[in-house]
Amino acid sequence: MNNAGAFHTAKMSAAVIALSLALSATGHADISIKFGTYAPDKPSAMVKQLSPSLKELSRLTSEILAEPVQIQLKIVRGYGAGIKQIVDGEVDFTRVGPASYVEAKDASPGIRILAVEEKRGKKTFNGIIAVHRDSPLTTLRDLRGKNFGFGNERSTLGRYFAQLYLMEAGIRSADLGSFKYLGRHDKVGRAVGTKLVDAGALEETTFHKLVKAGVPIRAIIKMENSTRPWIARSGLNDRIFKGLRKAMLDLSNKKVLKALRFDGFLPGSDADYVATRRAIKENKKFFSPAKVTSAQ
Repeated sequence: MNNAGAFHTAKMSAAVIALSLALSATGHADISIKFGTYAPDKPSAMVKQLSPSLKELSRLTSEILAEPVQIQLKIVRGYGAGIKQIVDGEVDFTRVGPASYVEAKDASPGIRILAVEEKRGKKTFNGIIAVHRDSPLTTLRDLRGKNFGFGNERSTLGRYFAQLYLMEAGIRSADLGSFKYLGRHDKVGRAVGTKLVDAGALEETTFHKLVKAGVPIRAIIKMENSTRPWIARSGLNDRIFKGLRKAMLDLSNKKVLKALRFDGFLPGSDADYVATRRAIKENKKFFSPAKVTSAQ
């Protein structure tokens, strides 16, 4: 786990895209809030996905606080840069994955959860460990000696949970034929579908999209995980924090939520991420002198 010093030595020149999008609901703003996120894909796709929700949150927060609120969007590249900007207070709030939240919270204990994403009335969703549709493999124990594709090295499901589940099935890194970090979940699914790896870990939503698109993969196990938290930096004004949190919990615009690709917000707390913390804490036990290779 990186500590706070590691964040301060990271090279922002390679990470920051420096997109700043004014999303004021009312023209001149008395309160200006910065929302930060990292772009796993094209930054323009993130702008398209997030702009409607930030505009609506700006409008709702303005009503709640009874004064104009402007939300600016800052996009960076990569998990590490996304964590750094909230830890360093460069942005006021952000959306992160569970593992990134734990990492950020450890580095800056004053970080608070505003709300968590809702999916079908719950604040949990599933990950998948998948194999090729024609594969004879049916259980995690069958993966001994096989080649495995993980997601990003900081991914909750794509790395930490997958490695924990393998370890609990008696398989550690040295027991695999080989393993790689492939980055995005769709890359993992396609690598399994083309038999570049025997098995891989990815989000269930991505899994279903790939199956629908004809990628020949099937699930052998599901991994339950907490949804993404939206978090506020340490030291954010409490009145703004409470206003923004209420705006999130009140958000009900269907078009906005469709763009976000989830169903709304629910109250959340650090306790929702106990399993994530355990997966991260136990992770070092998964490893051995086996060589780790990265996707080319």
